Amino acid sequence: MPGLLVIGYVLPEPRSSAAGSRMMQLIEFFQKQDYQVTFATTARETENMIDLKAYNVLVEKIKLNDPAFDELLTALDPEIVIFDRYMIEEQFGWRVDDVCPNALKILDTEDLHFLRKAREQAYKKGQNENDLIFTSELAKREIAAIYRCDLSLIISEAEVKLLIEKFKIPEEIIMYLPFMFSEIKPPQVEFTERKDLISIGNFLHEPNWNAVLYLKEKIWPEIRKMLPEAKMNIYGAYPSQKVYNLHNEKENFLVHGWTEDAQEVMSKSRVCLAPIQFGAGLKGKLAEAMLCGTPSVTTKMGSEGMTGYLDWNGFICDSIDDFSNAAVKLYTEESLWQEKQQNGFKILTERFDRNIHQQRFQLKFQELLKDLESHRTMNFTGAMLKHHLHRSTYFMSKFIEEKNREK
Repeated sequence: MPGLLVIGYVLPEPRSSAAGSRMMQLIEFFQKQDYQVTFATTARETENMIDLKAYNVLVEKIKLNDPAFDELLTALDPEIVIFDRYMIEEQFGWRVDDVCPNALKILDTEDLHFLRKAREQAYKKGQNENDLIFTSELAKREIAAIYRCDLSLIISEAEVKLLIEKFKIPEEIIMYLPFMFSEIKPPQVEFTERKDLISIGNFLHEPNWNAVLYLKEKIWPEIRKMLPEAKMNIYGAYPSQKVYNLHNEKENFLVHGWTEDAQEVMSKSRVCLAPIQFGAGLKGKLAEAMLCGTPSVTTKMGSEGMTGYLDWNGFICDSIDDFSNAAVKLYTEESLWQEKQQNGFKILTERFDRNIHQQRFQLKFQELLKDLESHRTMNFTGAMLKHHLHRSTYFMSKFIEEKNREK
C-alpha cells in the first residue's frame, strides 16, 4: 500500500472551519485510492479536532528543526507528501527533498493567504488591493512555495486566474480543486417551518469577525426596522469576549458561539447573512447554506469563485440598503425563497460535484507520478528557488538543532 504523508498546519476541525472540511475531503479521496495516510503536525490538540485515528489515519507529533522528522520520513517513505499551507512547505519542504526526493510534493493552499491579507489591509486603509499584492512579502513567500512544489491545489477559479494572468504561474504546476460534495439531497425543512436569520463562521478568521461586526453595526439595525420580531443568530467556533459583547437580547442580536451541529442550526434558519468585506478562497459557510437549502445574502467578495455563470442562491449586495432590503425580501416572500433555494442546489450540483473533481484530481496526480522527472525539468524557477531556500534553511535549521542540544 503506497503512503501519503500530510504535514498539517493544524489538526482538522471540520465542524469549525471550511479548511478542516477541505482537509478531510482530501484524506478521504486518497484513502479511496488505497493510500495509507499519515497526518503529522506540530500543532497542539484541540477540543474541536476530529479523531483521525477513527478514520484509519496514523497521527504523528513532530517538532520544528528536529532531525527526528527525517527519521520519520525515512520510515514512512511516502509516495506523496501534502503540505497544508505555504508556511508548512517552507518549514519542512527541504527535508522532504533531502530524504524523499522522489516523493510527489503537493501544496494545498486552502486560499491564497497573501490575497486575503492584502484585501484586509486595503479595506482597513482605504487602498487598492493591487497596490499591496505586488509589493507583498507574503506574496513572494507563498508564490515561491507554489513553484517549489510539483502541484498546488487552488480552491477558487478567481485565484487560478490571478496566479496565471497576473503572476504568470505555469498552468502545469497548479490545479483548480474546489469543495467536493456528494449527491445533493434537498432538506425537508420548508419555508414555513423555518424562522430567524443566521450568520456563522470561525472567529479565529479575521474576515468572519469583521463581517459580524459589520452586520451588528450597519445592517441589522436596518433589517430590524422591517422585521422587528425576527432574531439574528450568530454562531462560530472560538468566539472571544469581544464577540460575546455584541450579544443584545433587546435588539434580537444573539451570539451563541460554538454549535455541535452547524447544519442543524442552518437548516432551521430561513436566511443566511454573510456581509464579507474582505477575504479569499471559497466561503464554507455559504456552501453549507446551499447544502441546507438556506438562501443567503452576501457581498461580491463573499460570492467570489462560487457561481460561475449560474445565479446566486439569494442576493449579492454591497451597499447597506440593498443588503438589508434583499434579506427582508428573502425572509418574507416564499416563492422567491424557493426559487433561490433551487439556485443553490444547482450551484452545488454543477460546480462542486465530488465525482467530477475527484476524477480530474486522480488523472492529474497519476500523470505526475508517471513522469515526475520531466515535470520538474520544465519548472526551472522552482528548482532555482529550492536551491536557494534549501541552503539558507538547511544551515539555519542545523544551527537551531545545535543550540537545542546545548540546552
